[in-house]
Amino acid sequence: MSTVVAPKAQVPDVAGQITYAMRSMGVAPIPRNYELFYEAYIGSNPVLTRELAALGSNATQEELDAIGARYFAHHANRVFDQAHARIIVELDGVLRALQQEQTSLESYNRLLGETCQRIMSKNHNSAELLRGAISLLAEATGDTMAHGERTVESVSQRSQEMDQVRKELDEYKRIANTDALTRLSNRRAFDDRLASVFDNPMARPVTALILADIDHFKRINDSFGHPVGDKILATVASVIRANVRRETFVARTGGEEFALLLEGYTPEEAMATCERIRHALETTPFKNSRTRVNYGPVTISLGLCMASEAADPGELYGKADIALYCAKNAGRNCSSAYQDGMQKDFSKNWLIYRN
Repeated sequence: MSTVVAPKAQVPDVAGQITYAMRSMGVAPIPRNYELFYEAYIGSNPVLTRELAALGSNATQEELDAIGARYFAHHANRVFDQAHARIIVELDGVLRALQQEQTSLESYNRLLGETCQRIMSKNHNSAELLRGAISLLAEATGDTMAHGERTVESVSQRSQEMDQVRKELDEYKRIANTDALTRLSNRRAFDDRLASVFDNPMARPVTALILADIDHFKRINDSFGHPVGDKILATVASVIRANVRRETFVARTGGEEFALLLEGYTPEEAMATCERIRHALETTPFKNSRTRVNYGPVTISLGLCMASEAADPGELYGKADIALYCAKNAGRNCSSAYQDGMQKDFSKNWLIYRN
């Protein structure tokens, strides 16, 4: 009797596929990059997957680290730990250089004192004493000046190194606070900015929070696919940015959600901004120039609340969200300002990244 052995189930080579994907995108095969691609492969975080795919084949390590910092706290900690270590090294070098300079000056000062005592002494031939003193002082002065120049050069070089670290951290923070798909600020940056609104009580009456949400965006993704949805998101972001002042803070706070913080606006001006954005998007064509497929119309609903109507960031966000909900409930493609008495069946938490 022969024994029939069932064929082994094919086990996907996850590591191989991830490595291949990284190689295809020109990504360095280092552990923190592998962690990103592993999470994208298993699909545990669809937003992360789409952001990674949006980088294409020209992803820089800074962009990858920025995504890692958004989804894995230990990635951000690693970058700042490395920068901290570099700064400590440079500061230690500056301290040593200054200590050596201090020692050199102390020696030079001691030599000046001894030479002065010799000149004041009456036990030596004046001409011989002066020649020796001049020679000694000339040599000591030259050595001290040369040492001082080396110290200045060393301190200057280390200062440049520390300035470079600062610039790298500033750039890293900028990338880590930027949404990779739309190039707007991301939710992390929004949370920080929203909290800062309440640092200046005098500015609250002329500060407005606008929350915006693309109407029926799930239908767009289901009908045309996520790549088309991503392009529409990027276009919507461009339309919003083009219809506000240059200094206006604009963020993508979720999948199809955006937030704006208007400073120096009356309630009427803030509502006019909402309507300008809404109308501009309503009249923007969304067509594939190659296939002529029409993805539109694409519309947006907006909710507005003035900061003076809230006691803290959480309440401001909640009231703007209620106004947005009312705009959705009124039929979408409209703007709504918060008013007392508005009700909502659910609420969201603005506090995602802040502790």
